[in-house]
Amino acid sequence: MIHLELFKQEDLSGVSYTLDGNQMRFTATALQALQNISERDDDDAFPITIFENDTPVGFFVLDFGKDKLELTDNENSVLVRSLSVNPQMQGKGIGKAAMMEVSDFVKDHFNTCNEIVLAVNQKNESAYHIYLQAGYIYDGKTRNGRSGPQYLMYKKL
Repeated sequence: MIHLELFKQEDLSGVSYTLDGNQMRFTATALQALQNISERDDDDAFPITIFENDTPVGFFVLDFGKDKLELTDNENSVLVRSLSVNPQMQGKGIGKAAMMEVSDFVKDHFNTCNEIVLAVNQKNESAYHIYLQAGYIYDGKTRNGRSGPQYLMYKKL
């Protein structure tokens, strides 16, 4: 069973997996994301561990900072960034299950938030389809990201 928890230091070994070059075009590793949060002394970013049963198998960040305003005008939104799943665990529906859990997790932990936003590279078709299946909406908005054009997606809570 997939569930989400706020990242704890003891989760680090479970999310310290390596991503291949193709995946690195589209996302950061957990270690990179944690370093970015630490370097910016970012109180608006909350690292999240994806668990399968009691085993850490993935990671992402819920970012309430100003970067989200590049995707929405909604001050009460949160940006999902740096999503990854351990390559040894990919293809098992973990990413989709995690993205379906995000809404309830946000409602339970951040009750003033009423929208989840994210950007996904147009070449990252598998991630795009996972987000669609998890109820995220693409209404035609795009932007240029570090690896090319991105679809801007959202889910109202």
